[in-house]
Amino acid sequence: MSANKALRSTTLTRLTPAAFLGRSFATVVILFFVLVFGLPIVWLLLAPTKSATELTGQSPFSFGSFSTIADNWARLSEFQNGVIWQWTANAAFYTGAALVLTLIVSIPAGYALAMTKFRGRGVLLIVTLVVMLIPNTALVLPIFLEMSALKLVGTPWAVILPFSFFPFGVYLTYIYFTTSVSQDLLNAARIDGASELRVFLSVALPLATPVIALVGFFNLVGNWNNYFLPFVMEPGRKAPIQVGLAELLSNVPLFNPTSAASVTLDLPVMALATLVSVAPILIVFLFSQRFLVEGMTAGGTKE
Repeated sequence: MSANKALRSTTLTRLTPAAFLGRSFATVVILFFVLVFGLPIVWLLLAPTKSATELTGQSPFSFGSFSTIADNWARLSEFQNGVIWQWTANAAFYTGAALVLTLIVSIPAGYALAMTKFRGRGVLLIVTLVVMLIPNTALVLPIFLEMSALKLVGTPWAVILPFSFFPFGVYLTYIYFTTSVSQDLLNAARIDGASELRVFLSVALPLATPVIALVGFFNLVGNWNNYFLPFVMEPGRKAPIQVGLAELLSNVPLFNPTSAASVTLDLPVMALATLVSVAPILIVFLFSQRFLVEGMTAGGTKE
């Protein structure tokens, strides 16, 4: 222990004034971001453990009781006959169906862009990049008009089909196959007589597990947290959880004093609903983080 202290003190004495100021500034910046982003998360985790009076009367970061959590859970489940679970199931269905379509389209499209040379390939890549830069909210109106012309507004397809449009996944797959998959390995399969479809399914696709996980995770998170498009396309009980949170918020008297609903919600119940909406994505992240790290670092080296 004393040796470690001596080593630390020796290291500090060796620091130049500029290095010491730089390290101090970095520490201050880290503490600032911890306070700004960490404290609200701690408050959100503790809020469901309290009643409405305890939330405003006690310390913001004190723990309430497990029985209060159970009471808030029961009130959330009873709201409009358990509509929160209907919204969660809707979100899981929309994002899951869109995820399947996205992977079916994005992975082969990125592979084709990376492995084949054809006229207009460069233009197609530029268009993909440009579309990636367009905000999703800017596309809601033309997508709504398109879905309305196809008479799909109010159906699950009005959400699933736009969710499946994921140019970032195509470009990410293109980068991966360009930089991380050995062309010699693919050519060897072709020389052995394998068709291009067989090369893709039997050789390239097994090697693309990291980028598949990465594309799937980004698509899943983006679609799960999407609010504006489902709000326009699927109102009421057909809405996903993110749109449902806005309706729950309208029943909190603190945010909507004019609410005439027969059943109102308190802030602890609203905080619990927020945690319910975040939990599925958190679980997916915890179980897939190894593949995500592999996908993020795979393009850094050429195999």
